[in-house]
Amino acid sequence: MTTESRPTLPMASTGCSCCAPSTTNDREVSSPPSAELSTRTTSYAVEGMTCGHCVGTVIEAIKALEGVEDVRIDLQAGGVSTATVTGSTASAALRTAIEDAGYSLARS
Repeated sequence: MTTESRPTLPMASTGCSCCAPSTTNDREVSSPPSAELSTRTTSYAVEGMTCGHCVGTVIEAIKALEGVEDVRIDLQAGGVSTATVTGSTASAALRTAIEDAGYSLARS
């Protein structure tokens, strides 16, 4: 898996996680074998996304996981966005992928 560095976008806010330089170590995220999981659709409340670039970053991180069939994001810029994931990936792997991309799941 290759990691590309992303330049800061001219109109990006300073609070945009996807455009800010990464301060964490990049690591590959894997999920448990899909034989243990069944296909389902689950929604996650994600905080910190402010633009379409943020959405693309989260979609890319989630789609990299084994077992993910589809990802859709309803962006609420600066608020709590909804990521809807269809597939057989464990919730823990999804949480890790979202956090490694620079965002966090909202507390319920």
